[in-house]
Amino acid sequence: MEGFRDFRKRIRGKSLDGPVSRYINRKVSTRITYLIVKYSVPLTPNAVSFISFGIALACLPLYVLGYVALAGVLAQVSSIIDGVDGELARAKGMTSKLGGFMDSMLDRYADLAILLGLSIYTLTHHPEITWATISLLAIAGDILVSYLHARAPYDLGIHPVAIGRVENVASRDVRLFIVFIGSLLGFTQYTLLALAVLTHAYVAVKTARVINYWREHVGK
Repeated sequence: MEGFRDFRKRIRGKSLDGPVSRYINRKVSTRITYLIVKYSVPLTPNAVSFISFGIALACLPLYVLGYVALAGVLAQVSSIIDGVDGELARAKGMTSKLGGFMDSMLDRYADLAILLGLSIYTLTHHPEITWATISLLAIAGDILVSYLHARAPYDLGIHPVAIGRVENVASRDVRLFIVFIGSLLGFTQYTLLALAVLTHAYVAVKTARVINYWREHVGK
């Protein structure tokens, strides 16, 4: 079995990783993946995807029951485990388009469960229409970031992360890390506000940048 450093180089994260994945999550997930491979733990990449999904789903009832800090921790754990499936697939030579598609779909449902739980808890304690609107905007923004990242490469052959000076600051790892920190601090309403502002600002800036790039370099 190769050493951890060589293993980490071989299965290094995707170039489109967000900053939290790059500097925090991968430091943990690669060690988990290394141990799975080293000790021949009978886990497939798809099984890991479902484990991550299950952890994220558990956040919904925890938020509803008021276990906010624990739900936030599990959201971050789910984010870290979500990196293991891809690493394991690369380590075992099991990468596939179907696996990537399934993982992406599970991630969307996981995000909805987490944000729904966060919203329910927030509106239970802050039932004002303002926070209800912000909750909806946060959920919509979460979906729109993923939609932008899917449609731009498919329709225009351009990935938004690869162009412009704005980094992938609204990626899933960043969004879940914001949920993690906000939940630990107990500021759930401001967590939703931060998510709403960040996601919609990112989508607006990157959409404009993608359109300009396509007009300048592709659509001549």
